Amino acid sequence: MSAPATTTTRLDALLITGALLGANAASYVLTIAAARALAPAVFGELSALLALVVIGVVPAMSLQTVAALRVTSLGPRRLFGLGLVVSAGMTVLTFALVPLLARLLHLDGPWPVVWLALSLAPLTVLGVLHGLLQGTQRFGALALLVSLEGLGKVGGGVTGLWLSPSSTSVLAGTAIGSFLVVLTGWRLCGGPRPARPAGGPDVLHASQAMLALVLLVNLDLVLARHQLAGQAGGYAVGAVVTKIAYWLPQAVGVLVLPRMAVADDRRRMLPKALAVCAGLDAFVVAGCALFGPLGVSLIGGSNYHGDSIPLWQFALVGSCLALVQLLLFSRIASGDRRSTVAVWIAVAAEVALIAVWLNGSVGQVVTGALLATAGLVVAGTVIEVRGSRTA
Repeated sequence: MSAPATTTTRLDALLITGALLGANAASYVLTIAAARALAPAVFGELSALLALVVIGVVPAMSLQTVAALRVTSLGPRRLFGLGLVVSAGMTVLTFALVPLLARLLHLDGPWPVVWLALSLAPLTVLGVLHGLLQGTQRFGALALLVSLEGLGKVGGGVTGLWLSPSSTSVLAGTAIGSFLVVLTGWRLCGGPRPARPAGGPDVLHASQAMLALVLLVNLDLVLARHQLAGQAGGYAVGAVVTKIAYWLPQAVGVLVLPRMAVADDRRRMLPKALAVCAGLDAFVVAGCALFGPLGVSLIGGSNYHGDSIPLWQFALVGSCLALVQLLLFSRIASGDRRSTVAVWIAVAAEVALIAVWLNGSVGQVVTGALLATAGLVVAGTVIEVRGSRTA
């Protein structure tokens, strides 16, 4: 009986990996299309707004995590009700910040932020729908929904860009496309009717952890922009490899997260999942170490030929972040708050290392990021071992 189960798991992993890669590739398509169609100033405006979207979907990530872990105990209707409440709260909060954000980003009017708020509403609901499918281990349906989400967001954004070359039209298209995907996702989940929300404290805890992780994933690029000035472009080339190493094993977390709801399964599955993630990313690190200059040329082009960019270190940072995410999932599943504190400490440590000491070159900045993330892997492992012993 083990062979069919293994075959099914491999198929699920392939489907999820393909869907995630496709969704991420679609996001790059939108970025490239916008860069070509928009004036530089308008593209900069859109990039800043899309960066806010990355922060704004943190509650969606938290809802997915909690729903995947708690759907069996709480049921889909109460979790769906929670998703609607969180979505409404995010929308109202963003609407309240419209004047401030419009002034902060030097926008000509409020409409880009208005459509930003309207795009966060369906994206937040999609988070809980992803979690419901993930928690019930309907990975084929989840892969379909992830693919449709990528098509809906990007298709809507590109359509808006085609109709009118502005950040407002892109975000309007993204919002409309995402609303259509929500309707499909709701049907895939069996059309659950919302009930009295449950799981709010879990979502709050997960949101703090996910926000810290999002900051850690993106922080080094911001610090490099501030510290390196003319060399920031070279760092951005290396950061592409960080994202590749971070996203490559994402399917592992998607597959094992539902099983982490049970303590015995969590203790059994986590070491295997960590080993698989490390094994996958070992190929990326080795490839970057052997063919670093070629990788720089492929990613950045001739402008960066001959630049000293240690791609293997960037790959190692992404690998550490992938391991951190798995360890964080495990502690969220167990209700342990120490891991969240550890991630925030790593964020502060990275800022201090790069702002004060390691800021003279691309290699120094990525070394600061590597020290912070590798230290977090060690701390997370210690927390996990101690937590498992006391469970």
